[in-house]
Amino acid sequence: MAKDFNGSGVDFKYLIVNEMDQKFGLSVNTVGFQSIKPNSPYPLKDHPSGYFFNASKGRVLREYQLVYITKGRGLFSSDSTPETQLCKGRLLVLFPGQWHTYHPLQQTGWNEYYIGFEGPIIDNLVENSFLSVDSQILEVGLNEELVSLFVRAIEVAESDKVSSQQHLSGIVMHALGMILSISKNKVFELSDADQKIEQAKIIMSENVFSDVDPEELAMRLNISYSWFRKMFKDYTGYAPAKYFQELKLRKAKQLLVGTSQSVKEISFLLNYTSTEHFSSLFKKRTGFTPLEYRTYGRETESGL
Repeated sequence: MAKDFNGSGVDFKYLIVNEMDQKFGLSVNTVGFQSIKPNSPYPLKDHPSGYFFNASKGRVLREYQLVYITKGRGLFSSDSTPETQLCKGRLLVLFPGQWHTYHPLQQTGWNEYYIGFEGPIIDNLVENSFLSVDSQILEVGLNEELVSLFVRAIEVAESDKVSSQQHLSGIVMHALGMILSISKNKVFELSDADQKIEQAKIIMSENVFSDVDPEELAMRLNISYSWFRKMFKDYTGYAPAKYFQELKLRKAKQLLVGTSQSVKEISFLLNYTSTEHFSSLFKKRTGFTPLEYRTYGRETESGL
């Protein structure tokens, strides 16, 4: 989806944020679109002094910004990121108080969508490492739904209706959720890691009644264990050994509710070292002993 907001291919809005808007937890200061033609000056000079910058000297913002490149190529660098090439489909995350600079290549120009915001909600996301200064360039590809969110943000900002700030905050959170999901999955797609992890998950599932050593599994997949462990946890949310134990626990629940096998038999089937170890682990993870879970599960199934 391409957006030509006016004859010059430029549209931006700077917003007034009042005290009530700030209490919402996330407020938007600016949103815009620029289509920079090849061999054109950059940045444009129509922006307020807090946003205009000399590309050779860079700048420091007092807010977070998302900058999405949908056409052309350019360069970016910051306090934490050495000079890196940008191309269509890449998104920049800019942080308050951080020196940075970026610009399109003269021979290509570029199209950029951007939105600037601040507040404790985004501060919390950064504090919990959902966004990081060590990973400012995210690969999201060309995504029409994401472009539509930027376009909608510009439309809402221009309408300047009551509670437009809250509407814009919702758009920012929607965009952030989409960006984080797409960029993380792009990492797996680009490195072919997803296939390795899916293969590992299948092997674990097929061997739930025995034991799987994560290091031996990595060797079987012809990858280093340190890489495998990190990628597996990024992909599933669990370390490999933890994930395998969760599979065993899931199977134990199925057997307790769906069969008449004793706790000792189930423990033996799932290759636990002892019935006591199995029962202790099960209670720690579920809050029930195996027999309590069996009773509860069957009552739930029967609707009692």
